Amino acid sequence: MLLIAVALAAGSAVLVPPDPAYLAYVDLRTLTLLFCMLATITALQRVRFFAAIATRVVRPFRTLRGLVLALVLATAAASALFTNDVALLGFLPLAYRALDSTGHRGSLAFTFVMMTVAANLGGMITPFGSPHNLYLHAFYEIPTLRFVEIMLWPFLVSIVLILVLCLLVPRAPIARPEVDIAFTSRRIFVYLLLFALVIAIVFRALPLWAGLAVPLVLLVTDRRALARLDWGLLGTFAAFFVFAGNLSRIPEVSAALASFMQIDPLLSAALASQMISNVPAAILLSHFTSDYAQLLLGVNIGGVGTLVASLASLIAFAHFRVVAPGETRRFLVIFSAVNLAFLAVLLLVFGVLLPG
Repeated sequence: MLLIAVALAAGSAVLVPPDPAYLAYVDLRTLTLLFCMLATITALQRVRFFAAIATRVVRPFRTLRGLVLALVLATAAASALFTNDVALLGFLPLAYRALDSTGHRGSLAFTFVMMTVAANLGGMITPFGSPHNLYLHAFYEIPTLRFVEIMLWPFLVSIVLILVLCLLVPRAPIARPEVDIAFTSRRIFVYLLLFALVIAIVFRALPLWAGLAVPLVLLVTDRRALARLDWGLLGTFAAFFVFAGNLSRIPEVSAALASFMQIDPLLSAALASQMISNVPAAILLSHFTSDYAQLLLGVNIGGVGTLVASLASLIAFAHFRVVAPGETRRFLVIFSAVNLAFLAVLLLVFGVLLPG
């Protein structure tokens, strides 16, 4: 994704040569918030906070249906709190260990697919549930209550659909999953305080400069967390800012995109997400519409569908290929059927039956 973003930015720079206007392309608030969020979450990952939480979620369950429901709903909740990518990185390894240790590897593909759907749709309810939400919340300065108001019904409908599919899993009895990871670091409390600080900045309860506390603390407690955070995602955002800014200055392209967004911003955003992923779609299309509600709905609903619609989906696919290399085709069949069904239903409900 980073290489594609850089290539697009470089290509657009040929059409719009660099000039002082480039300085206005980059949304520094979004990049700062994304850096603080990624750094804090990386630090929490390194002290195995998410793994320890995950083990406590799955251990009480004694049926396959209960275990799958716990994994899927916990992924949705973690996505809303810690972004969809992090939710999957924390819960997918645990799902494999839990299903493998209980003799239910046959449910692995379906469970991974449902966890991916839950990550992509569960994160829609909060401004920090996904990188594109973080960007749109900052770009349009959407009031938090308004943000939740826009996304509440799509979120609830998505959760109901997820529950319906998960209830199709048989109630086969299982032994207690053999997973047990304990909280072992006192630094967890410090990192959770940092995370709360970042959330307060997202909600504008604290000024942006308060985010300086994140790198300053991590320089003392865990410098490797700063080195190992997802710099590629930050670079991808910066490159897409340049690409989107340049396209907005090309009259023919700008007119065409503005026309599409004027006709149906929700459908345009959802379809664009299927081809270029929802993060670049959000950055690009935000330059061509003031209807942030429909754009927000479109890129969140558009997170399901094709494998490239969301970075979280690519993370799940890559992880599945590692743990079950002989079942890749089965995963893709289930993934396509489930995701395209979710996309069709959500577009029908919120694009046709309940427009606006």
